Amino acid sequence: MKRAFIDSRPYLLLSLLFGISYFFLFVLSEPEVPDPLKMLWKGAGVGFLAVYALHRIRGFDGRLIATVMAFGALGDILIELDLILGAFSFLIGHCFAILLYLRHRRPKPAFSQMMFAILLVPVSVFVAWSLPFDRSAAPGFAIYTAFLAVMAAAAWLSDFPRYRVGVGALFFIISDLFIFSSVGFLQDSAIPVWTIWPFYYFGQFLIATGVVRSLRDRVDVVNP
Repeated sequence: MKRAFIDSRPYLLLSLLFGISYFFLFVLSEPEVPDPLKMLWKGAGVGFLAVYALHRIRGFDGRLIATVMAFGALGDILIELDLILGAFSFLIGHCFAILLYLRHRRPKPAFSQMMFAILLVPVSVFVAWSLPFDRSAAPGFAIYTAFLAVMAAAAWLSDFPRYRVGVGALFFIISDLFIFSSVGFLQDSAIPVWTIWPFYYFGQFLIATGVVRSLRDRVDVVNP
């Protein structure tokens, strides 16, 4: 069984290898390595999730989730160079994710789940807006978070596994709120260091694997 897992999902294993090792090698420590190597290592975690999706799913939806992960990986790299460029890449990825989730809307979501999704957007935007000490950054944080929160709300109301894809999207929000708090009330705390990357990477991991495994039951698959 272990050999079958390795043979059929090498890209998923590579994603885990780069995603987890990045946290211990580059977040918790500061090795003297060239910046391009660090950026490529960082992008490889989510980048291999994009390759995994392309390898496992054939069709438009498979390309959509792969595109979402690809823009996430690009954002991981670009954010090391420029915050705005990185955020813009993530924002494009959120738009593709929203399209994917709207294509797979849950027919009759429970009222409580609908209300949760509706409230998620303004609450997330308000929290993001309120976090930075530098108030000039607040509007940008709020605008970006609006796209992120709509993506998460769409994921929550989609017919993909809620406690994988929906929770993964919520992890993404939590990660970004910790980023914003690092220039606010947690600017002198180690909490963002320990939380930003784990919530982000495993959020993306849950989204990618949840969508792929669900889509494999609905479309023609590669490597059945």
